[in-house]
Amino acid sequence: MSDVIAARSPAWGSAANAALKTSAALWFVVAAAGQWLFAFYIAVQYGAVLWGDMRPLGEFMPTGAVAGDFAGNAALIVHLAIAFTITIGGTLQLVPQIRAAFPAFHRWNGRIYVVTAFITSIAALYMVWTRDGIGGLINDISISINAALIMAFAALAWRTALARDFGAHQRWALRLFLVVNGVWFMRLMYGLSIMLAQGKPPGVGENMDGPLDIAIAFSTYLLPLAMLELYFAAKRGSDAGKAAMSGLLLVAAGATALGIFGATMVFWWPRMS
Repeated sequence: MSDVIAARSPAWGSAANAALKTSAALWFVVAAAGQWLFAFYIAVQYGAVLWGDMRPLGEFMPTGAVAGDFAGNAALIVHLAIAFTITIGGTLQLVPQIRAAFPAFHRWNGRIYVVTAFITSIAALYMVWTRDGIGGLINDISISINAALIMAFAALAWRTALARDFGAHQRWALRLFLVVNGVWFMRLMYGLSIMLAQGKPPGVGENMDGPLDIAIAFSTYLLPLAMLELYFAAKRGSDAGKAAMSGLLLVAAGATALGIFGATMVFWWPRMS
């Protein structure tokens, strides 16, 4: 019996590694498709703002263009423009084929990504603490933590790249990618919640300050980060752990796909049609 188990172990280990790699790639493909859809929405919905038409900000944002607030309006425009740029750039940065075939593009795109992530975080912090928005103080704190994580992870990704510690650099870059997309994850979580509830889900407040709102506010970056740390642990762990993580990633890919569909139907498509 021990000989049979020993003979099966290499094959089982290879299958577990392949399953983990494939499930992670599947989640990324689903997420990348949703990212590009979100970027398309930003371009269609807010592209006119870059040419001086501020009406979309007032029509589709709770706290849009404010008369007389030049700095706040400028911060909002910069935030939207950068959101489009890093949504596209972030997905390209994580494609291994692009990284291998076009190393110069990967380096420069990475630099642009890190710098723009810093700038958009500063703009977000300025808007949060100088304007009254939805969600109240809890939402402001959540966004501030998200912005702080973005800046910290961006600095660590940059530092490890300069040190040529590419293993650590890749891990920090993945963490950065997830926290940068906190707003995207928020829309997916609301889209998924609305689909599951077949309407307004319980726990959503009138000012987005209900218990579900608070949970989503912090889950937008803490939950993806927790999943990523589990993935890192699974890569270093046993074959059984890799198989379990593969199953969890398949569930995450399905939930992400449903969230993208829900967000598209609820938030994006009605405003583009």
